[in-house]
Amino acid sequence: MVTLKSSREIDQMKESGAILAGIHKQLRDIIVPGITTKEINQFVQEKVEAAGATAAQIGFEGYEFATCTSVNDEICHGFPSNYRLKSGDVLKVDFCVDYHGAISDSCWTYAVGEITPEHQALMDVTKEALMIGIAQAQVGNRVGDIGHAIQVYAEGKGYGVVQDFLAHGIGPTIHEEPFFPHFGTAGKGPRLKEGMTITIEPMITTGTWEAGIDGNGWTARTLDGSFCAQYEHSIAITKEGPIIMTEQDA
Repeated sequence: MVTLKSSREIDQMKESGAILAGIHKQLRDIIVPGITTKEINQFVQEKVEAAGATAAQIGFEGYEFATCTSVNDEICHGFPSNYRLKSGDVLKVDFCVDYHGAISDSCWTYAVGEITPEHQALMDVTKEALMIGIAQAQVGNRVGDIGHAIQVYAEGKGYGVVQDFLAHGIGPTIHEEPFFPHFGTAGKGPRLKEGMTITIEPMITTGTWEAGIDGNGWTARTLDGSFCAQYEHSIAITKEGPIIMTEQDA
């Protein structure tokens, strides 16, 4: 069921999103060659809890960590581990914050040290694809308008758009309706209404869109070993236009 949020509830989600965005901004300084993804996970969890919030992913559908840390060809749901990042890696950090019952969700991609121009372009295109999708998040549009705009832009630049993982409604739980892909046909799918809160989170690759799942049952990676980037914001649909609740102001 799609839940419509009041202005008060959206304001509470903005507070949660501000905590999350602030932690992402702090990650810019600590994600350097030599740090482990487990250390990044610990940093995020400590910062979430210091803000009086809860790392909402812990225990969600049996997931054990505060973050998903997905490196290079890992698309999403990478487990934090003792892997030490090296220069040239591309890291996605995805996490959720529960602040007094208000949920926010955002993923960001980080360049580790010096990355190749090819992978910098991947990051740039993926971030722009997110913003193009957000621009379609208008009252009266349909979710297909979001996916279609992302697909046309990213594929037009020669990239793959992962099809196996969906954008979704958010609040009062991490995942709720509507669920929708980052590709498809304009004018199709549920209509966007004032008060809806959703995520938009395109996963874009330098190669195939096709994914496989690791033996842990969670981590997805590209079948051809190509790199993947992902950017995600939590959005409120309002009559004045989309409000980014996890905006980093940079």
